Amino acid sequence: MSVVKQSYSSPTDEYDDSLKPHAPKSTSAWTWLNFLGDVSQSEVDILLLSTAFKFLLFPAYRSTDFEVHRNWLAITHSLPISQWYYDTTSEWTLDYPPFFAYFEKLMSIPASFIDTKIVDLQNLQYDAWTVIVFQRLTVIISELVLGAALLRFIHDSVDPSRHRILSASLFLHPGFLIIDHIHFQYNGFMFGILLWSILMAREGRKLASGILFAVLLNFKHIYMYLAPAYFVYLLRSYCMSPAGAIIPTRFISLANSVLLVFLASLGPFVLMGQLPQLLSRLFPFTRGLNHAYWAPNAWALVTAADRVLLQLAKHLDVGLIVNESGVASTSRGLVGDTVFAVIPNIKPVHTFIITIIFQMVYLIKLWRAPNYKSFVAALTLCGYASYMFGWHVHEKAVLLVLVPLTLLASENYAYYKTFVIASVAGVFSLFPLIFTPAETLLKIVYSLIWGGMVLYPLHKQLYEFPSSLPWVLLESFENAYLYGFALLQVFVTLFPLLTGKNPDTEFLPLMATSVYCAVGLIWSFIRLSTLYITQQY
Repeated sequence: MSVVKQSYSSPTDEYDDSLKPHAPKSTSAWTWLNFLGDVSQSEVDILLLSTAFKFLLFPAYRSTDFEVHRNWLAITHSLPISQWYYDTTSEWTLDYPPFFAYFEKLMSIPASFIDTKIVDLQNLQYDAWTVIVFQRLTVIISELVLGAALLRFIHDSVDPSRHRILSASLFLHPGFLIIDHIHFQYNGFMFGILLWSILMAREGRKLASGILFAVLLNFKHIYMYLAPAYFVYLLRSYCMSPAGAIIPTRFISLANSVLLVFLASLGPFVLMGQLPQLLSRLFPFTRGLNHAYWAPNAWALVTAADRVLLQLAKHLDVGLIVNESGVASTSRGLVGDTVFAVIPNIKPVHTFIITIIFQMVYLIKLWRAPNYKSFVAALTLCGYASYMFGWHVHEKAVLLVLVPLTLLASENYAYYKTFVIASVAGVFSLFPLIFTPAETLLKIVYSLIWGGMVLYPLHKQLYEFPSSLPWVLLESFENAYLYGFALLQVFVTLFPLLTGKNPDTEFLPLMATSVYCAVGLIWSFIRLSTLYITQQY
């Protein structure tokens, strides 16, 4: 894991327009996109082809999240705002922050004209083609926020060719395809807001960056895991002088701007005395340590180790004390506490303390080097630490790592290899979300094509031969791990066919997937942490 030390130019020099080669302009009707920079024909082609492909996915498998969002359309359309966070007509109650509720309210207006049954609160499990087409379209349209941000990233960069590959990789990311366009969510839209915030930081518009992040927090509170990096970066680089003195006008303007965003979001619920109810919906701590499918993080390995130790205790006299309630527990993160059989139980406070300790290491570094590249690395690692050690982490939260990590992938070969391992493990960890036969082949083929279009070109540009024998051996082990995913896919596919629906072994393919992906994601976390801490900024 080589660490390349290099000096970085100032923001002004780094993004000097005179250094940027210009891609061929599109002279078509797409010239209205010129506020994002010169839009090339290839970028238009990617947009059109990807959109056409997403249209073909309209009949694809839909998870319960599809009905969740349809129900939220009905809640926000049919009920007064005072009842949004109290309604229990459906089990899929509203549990996102108010800005997302307002977003659902806005979408419910055209939905009510298209088909009134879409916004009928009593019309549960409604799955007519009108609602399928409408909701799938809203994901595609809202994802243009992401596409617009990526275009700006390309055209404001020193090396547009590399950034074009990385931007295309994000817009076409298998994670967004699996989670948003098949499983069903709006991650592309919300990560688009995050990328606009990061883009504003890169352009030196730090007040705008902070405001956009505050807006994002009020769309989905999972992004609070990134908040410590934003707080340190904006305080140190915007609100303080290089000498360390507070600049009152900037501090007040940032504080007031963020406060106004939160007042716009939470204000109506504070006035109605509903803030405790809203918070209880956003933070349900009655859930277990792990989600139903173990997110591939540190706790997946701990949980797997507990299952192994339990089997040893059952079949061998190894002197292990077994917690009988842990024997009955599936440790799959259903509502209630996750109980271990052998290993001491983990509580929310433990996960919080471990996460904060890791984040503090990165925040101290960011405080000392409050520049853009240090910020992106610290931001990624704060999200990564939360994913590794957080309480009841969903597998879908891996996007919180993979999206900002993509922005670092072209720094040098060490960052690129970290990106590759995390991306392969992270994307594969999402495969269990889609388990229907037709979509299984689709997710595998699409991910392979994406990897060939993104990873291979970057590898050609960034590859560095290891400098010594230990690094050669390390890279060989890393490559062997990556090739191992082919064998894992074979196992996951064939094992259920060979064993049938045996209740004693049916969870084994999911456990194998979680544990194997966790190894790669933890190793990438170690790599990235080492790179950030040792690199000069």
